[in-house]
Amino acid sequence: MERAKTREIKIGNVLIGSNNKIAIQSMTNTRTKDIENTVKQIHELEKVGCEIIRVAVLDMEDAQAIAEIKKQINIPLVADIHFDYRLALVSIDAGIDKLRINPGNIGSIDRVQAVVNKCKEKKIPIRIGVNAGSLEKDLKDSDNIPAALVESAKRHVEILESLNFFDIVISLKASDIDTTVKAYELASKKFPYPLHIGITEAGSKFSGTIKSSIGLGILLNQGIG
Repeated sequence: MERAKTREIKIGNVLIGSNNKIAIQSMTNTRTKDIENTVKQIHELEKVGCEIIRVAVLDMEDAQAIAEIKKQINIPLVADIHFDYRLALVSIDAGIDKLRINPGNIGSIDRVQAVVNKCKEKKIPIRIGVNAGSLEKDLKDSDNIPAALVESAKRHVEILESLNFFDIVISLKASDIDTTVKAYELASKKFPYPLHIGITEAGSKFSGTIKSSIGLGILLNQGIG
């Protein structure tokens, strides 16, 4: 099996893409501002093999908690931010290792530029994450959802590339295996960036594990991810 050739990206002390090994990432389900329980969960996940951890940053308290969380953990920390660019700026200053944010969702190009400038300064990559459940209006009713997911990602990627930012990771997610696999197959041919793979809304612990295992297995067997 030959791995798809992608750009090498550094997340804290973990390298992904290129010829680097697959890195396992998970996400906490605590409120990030609850530092004690968030750190406890991160330590538990680290013990079972998690190498990168993502936390939701929903408000300023979450963003401000990052600095203390970073002091207490050993693996790279990713901030998941949706619309407020100010949370991204505070998270970067607090020492985050990677952002999950879609530049097309945070407003004016000046806001995107502010985030990109900080990421360049601190050498922090950005993951663009598109989801079949929240596609743009002109894409959500497409009869080809895999292609629509790739088109959505392309729009966000082009914003970052226009600002000379290339430390990019991409994820494209849907709740069914077939759509997700087809989207990643298309993306692997189109983008030179590492692909963060997973099956979203995978269901109960039992059915979700089966769906995730099948989807991930198909993609990894093709050298994607």
